[in-house]
Amino acid sequence: MVKKMKTAEFIALSACSMALTAMGIDIMLPAFAAVRIHFHLPASSTDTARIISFFFMGQVTQIIFGVLSDRYGRLSILRVGFPFYIIGGVVAAFGPSLHIIYAARFLTGMGASAVFMSTIAAVRDRFVGDEMARIMSLIFTIFLFTPVVAPFLGSAILAISSWQGVFLAPPLMAVIVFCWSFRLEESLPREHRVPLDWASIGRSVKAVLSNGAFLRYTGITTILFTALSSYVASSEHIVGEIYGRPKLFPWIFAGTGLLMSGCTLLNARLSALYGSRRIIRWLLSIYTLIGGLLLLCTFMSGDPPAMLIFFAAVAIMLGINLAVEPNSSSLALEPMGDVAGMAASIYGTAFFFLGATLGSFISHLMHHKVLPLVLSFFIMGVATVLLVFSDVRPLREKVTRQQV
Repeated sequence: MVKKMKTAEFIALSACSMALTAMGIDIMLPAFAAVRIHFHLPASSTDTARIISFFFMGQVTQIIFGVLSDRYGRLSILRVGFPFYIIGGVVAAFGPSLHIIYAARFLTGMGASAVFMSTIAAVRDRFVGDEMARIMSLIFTIFLFTPVVAPFLGSAILAISSWQGVFLAPPLMAVIVFCWSFRLEESLPREHRVPLDWASIGRSVKAVLSNGAFLRYTGITTILFTALSSYVASSEHIVGEIYGRPKLFPWIFAGTGLLMSGCTLLNARLSALYGSRRIIRWLLSIYTLIGGLLLLCTFMSGDPPAMLIFFAAVAIMLGINLAVEPNSSSLALEPMGDVAGMAASIYGTAFFFLGATLGSFISHLMHHKVLPLVLSFFIMGVATVLLVFSDVRPLREKVTRQQV
């Protein structure tokens, strides 16, 4: 059974655990200019974007952690993830070369993937359906305050220290959350665990990959995360180099994060009123419309378009992006039952690893222009709309909830 922890504390702890992923990215973005200077890179270099990309690529290990969590429980994987994250963060802060920093960031991503996957699976152990979407939206609302605060915190640390000091902040936060996590008890009962053998693993993978709803909504999240990761990895370059306004970066990034948090909170209420599937259709249609208008504006006014228009449109689309994620995750994982760990790992691997890999390719195309990003937003919006409307099952209104 779940530890006698109140729902509010569980939501707060889950949000802080997942916030390590955001903290491991957002706080160091203001330090990238200093990193380029330290390693004697030109101002137009996009090599610093790989510091983000390798972190995301470390998420490929979710598939391994998912198998192990279905066998040994969620807490054992959580306990492994935190040390990986902390050690990788410390090594990245003192890496003598970019290649060592990349490797350390991959290790940090591995740790973040274990924490993220076990947290998602633990939420699925407790809730399903629209109730899971509501809880996930509340978790994401707290979690998304990280992008609001992190750039300012990174800038403040950079003002009194160095880029290494900025890089050390995430592992320090991880130590605190790690200690807090010892209040949790296991959410996957022993009688529901899957044996660790190839036949059982094969059955679990087959059960996950043969489910149409899982594939559809995992695909939606992966596509949207491609656009999100490409923007996050290149955001400092876009503001500082393409638009030439580096001092505005913390404010733009924080404002975008605040809007994303608000959209996620609004989604929690709307999903409870109208159901996850209906809301995700509305959101993705709006996302695609805004992407199309921004693309048209870019063609008509030149690349890059006016700074206010570009960042206003991107902020709205990213807000919708993060509002969609709780719905798509709940719709993907709802039918998974006792293989929720495997499902969560495949889900996380797909949207983190594949999304980050594709996003890295897009970000490296943006040396002096933003058209690759703008075009990607629109194309991916169209793809998600086609996917979500291909789900022809009757829309459900009733909220369901399951406690394990």
